[in-house]
Amino acid sequence: MKILALDTSTMMATCAVLDENQVLGEFSLNQSETHSENLVPMVKEVLDNLHLRVEDIDIYAVATGPGSFTGLRIGVATVKAFAHIYKKPVIGISTLEALAYNLPYNKTVVPMIDARRDRVYTGIYTWEDGTTKTLMEPTVLDISLLLEILEKDYEEVLVNGNGSILHGDTIKNRLKDKVKFSTMGNNFCRAISVGELALNKYKNGDVDNFYTIVPEYLRESQAQRDLRKKEQI
Repeated sequence: MKILALDTSTMMATCAVLDENQVLGEFSLNQSETHSENLVPMVKEVLDNLHLRVEDIDIYAVATGPGSFTGLRIGVATVKAFAHIYKKPVIGISTLEALAYNLPYNKTVVPMIDARRDRVYTGIYTWEDGTTKTLMEPTVLDISLLLEILEKDYEEVLVNGNGSILHGDTIKNRLKDKVKFSTMGNNFCRAISVGELALNKYKNGDVDNFYTIVPEYLRESQAQRDLRKKEQI
């Protein structure tokens, strides 16, 4: 059973192909250009090197957010199109859960994605029965409030994601010896993690509908906020 997994929730675009028990290939690129220009060529290059076609894939998986509004729409739209055309299952995975899945067998993992204005998209996870377990549902918080929660309620935490890099000094100064930081290679949502989580969901009968799968933004886009302000004038 072959799985194609994608993530476009941050500047790092990543895709991977898994064959249930092994990784066949992965391609990740931190880029300033829009994912709309590079995502499909990236997928094609991975598949071509594996001598596969899009229709050879059994499950399409995608990180649904939170993260970049434009990036998420591109990734979700791509797998929706594949699933629609080739009549295959599609499965959405939380970007935060996939980030936490990068760091297995840790007691408390706190992924952070930059949400601007000193806020982060975050959740709190632990590892149980061979996979992630959610301790705090995905949300968007001021970094100061998140650190207050972690300082009060948790003895030791492992953090990752671009938000943990951006706010690294603040995190270290507040949590001190309570916090450990991820290695560089686990600070982005890897498509491999998205694919493994999707396989777990598929085995449990948890499959999304390509008509209804949507990005999980967690907050309004800037365009939506500007429009709402105009409507209130």
